[in-house]
Amino acid sequence: QFSLFRFTVKGPFSTSHSSVDSKEIKNFQLLAHKWWDEEGEYAALHSMNDIRVPFIRDTLLSMSSNYHLGSPLSGIKILDVGCGGGLLSEPLGRLGASVTGIDPVEDNIRTADRHKSFDPVLAKRIQYKSSSLEEIVEESMETFDVIVASEVVEHVADLETFIKCCSQVLKPEGSLFITTINKTQLSYVLGIVVAEKIMGIVPEGTHEWEKFVPPEELERLLESNGFSVKMVKGMLYNPLSGSWSWTESTSLNYAVHAVKTGAQSHATDTLPETDIQQQSATAGTAG
Repeated sequence: QFSLFRFTVKGPFSTSHSSVDSKEIKNFQLLAHKWWDEEGEYAALHSMNDIRVPFIRDTLLSMSSNYHLGSPLSGIKILDVGCGGGLLSEPLGRLGASVTGIDPVEDNIRTADRHKSFDPVLAKRIQYKSSSLEEIVEESMETFDVIVASEVVEHVADLETFIKCCSQVLKPEGSLFITTINKTQLSYVLGIVVAEKIMGIVPEGTHEWEKFVPPEELERLLESNGFSVKMVKGMLYNPLSGSWSWTESTSLNYAVHAVKTGAQSHATDTLPETDIQQQSATAGTAG
């Protein structure tokens, strides 16, 4: 959710405190009270839920034989990294998941906490914490079934460290969902010049094109750090209708689903069968 992770890395699995860009922090603090304005600066993120929530839900259901009618994600522990004001945490909580949302901007967490408090069901299912990912690694080793990092990795200074931290707090065979922006000439023109400077779809100064990540680079980093990439899908935002749709092209926005391979941890006799089920469930779905 346009969150701000700046890693200060001393080693490959460092858990030293992250340093956050103070200029960007001020930008997000000024907008913290606007997260839930569906017509405001975060309108595009609100409408993104129309495709990212079903993507997460349906992918997880395709990997599981346990269905809970009315509460399909019941029993699943999700970490929403860079949760902002809780725009994605809340719908995942409504689907039955137990959600932990983290964000280094305290004002974002205050906004998220306040908004979930209006719904007694969400108040029980979601907990928020003002923290960076690396700050919770030691206390959360192999804790989560799912990690969601939506519109976050384009703000990360050291992406490989971020992915390693994701792997550390994710259970074996756990899923990582990422949405982000490709690093292309088109994404510079449309994502920064048009979206920020001309149309104001995104708050100005939100993105740095240099930090945008090509899907090939993201896939390489995931595969070399213990993940198996299952799906890459292009996403397209229509500023006129204010709606998102899936597309074959990844030249602008895209979504990734990757699974942490079980080999890194204590494997059991059931892991190979589970892995086969997951592969068959996701076969032929890459777009």
